[in-house]
Amino acid sequence: MRSIRPCLSSIAALPLLWAATTPAHASEDEQLWTTANATVKLGDHWRLSQEIVARFSDDRQGLYEIESNSLVGYKLSKVVTIWAGYTHDPQYAGGDFTVMEHRGRQQLTFDNIAKIGRVSISARMRMEERWREGVDGTAWRLRPYVKLAMPFREGGKTALVLSHESFFDLNKTNFQRVQGEERMRNLIAITTPVAKNVNAEIGYLHQHGFRRHADDSNDHVASFALSFSF
Repeated sequence: MRSIRPCLSSIAALPLLWAATTPAHASEDEQLWTTANATVKLGDHWRLSQEIVARFSDDRQGLYEIESNSLVGYKLSKVVTIWAGYTHDPQYAGGDFTVMEHRGRQQLTFDNIAKIGRVSISARMRMEERWREGVDGTAWRLRPYVKLAMPFREGGKTALVLSHESFFDLNKTNFQRVQGEERMRNLIAITTPVAKNVNAEIGYLHQHGFRRHADDSNDHVASFALSFSF
């Protein structure tokens, strides 16, 4: 136990480090994200995933997004799965509907591709095509993601999770105005089983937005997620 305490102390300090490196002129927002995800095994290779994410913001006076992700996956190997599907993404301001966004989504997931001691590493590469009703253009976006998970004890299922995701906009449209890295998300969380086939995750997520000719944005997010597997 002594050997992991310095590591846990360093990890726990990450939010403070992110805050210390935030430019003084960046805009700030406090948010709450809630997620429910269910994955169903359809056979030896096929998977079906449904995820709902509701996001709330102080600056936007409450609910501002409900993201529904429907994906079908095919397991290529023990660690690699290819997925394709659709995202339905209505957006709001103060709970009032503002715009509808539709997305095509394709991704490769790599589960537990490496292990260093008790730390397991997973990764994902996601491509999205985005359309907004009433706005011309297709916006293309690439989202690489990496996650580290460290059980608190050998063989245990309760774990510390660290993840990073970057958003790279591949072109510009009327609603996607940054070409290159547009934002990044860093998460520190605890994950644990709460029932058979049900896992809970609670943590802090820092989202930094890169803006051209304007202040960068920083969202401080309380994140709660439930995952179901069948």
